[in-house]
Amino acid sequence: MGAFGEISEQLVLSPSWNQPLQIACKRVLDLFISALLLVLTAPLFLFLAVLIKLTSPGPVFYRWNVVGRNGRPFVGYKFRSMVVNADELKGQLEHRNEMTWPMFKISVDPRITKFGSWMRRYSLDELPQLYSVLKGDMALVGPRPPLRSEYQVFTEYQKQKLAVKPGITCLWQVSGRNQINDLNEWIRLDLEYIRCWSMWLDLRILLRTIEAVFSGSGK
Repeated sequence: MGAFGEISEQLVLSPSWNQPLQIACKRVLDLFISALLLVLTAPLFLFLAVLIKLTSPGPVFYRWNVVGRNGRPFVGYKFRSMVVNADELKGQLEHRNEMTWPMFKISVDPRITKFGSWMRRYSLDELPQLYSVLKGDMALVGPRPPLRSEYQVFTEYQKQKLAVKPGITCLWQVSGRNQINDLNEWIRLDLEYIRCWSMWLDLRILLRTIEAVFSGSGK
């Protein structure tokens, strides 16, 4: 075992990652669905933007400084669901962290606005990430990208989750994300996705994500 109780493990890639046709199909699916959803949800974007401005002072979007494939940093966007000084307040809440360091999660986060809590319940705050998919920084399905501050203290084992393009949804999110508090268990699920990846697995995860969104199980 190493830092954070990690278990050294050699990254194993699914043979599908070496098949150009499957990779091309994954990208085409990303482009088609992200473009279609951005068009269809345009009125919803406007509705959410107006309500964010009316219910909480500050910008509509939150600039999400994360790390993508092979450690490449990029800026993504989410609908702002917290107060504007949420990052500064994080230090005052570290003692309530329910997830293994360096990740951070608490069940009742006082930084989340009332409207933000409703958006999170149905994962509506995640919608702007479709733009990152369209740009190619993210995929619809893939390991969730860590914050740059989190990635800086990842071990080599944990960094393996970014051997592929990160995604909006992943195996971790459809496997009880609200109950998984151990970072290495999260990493294990990401590496399992990488090891078993196929287009069929992506479609299964997308279907389970749709079910989770409509059930309002987000936090």
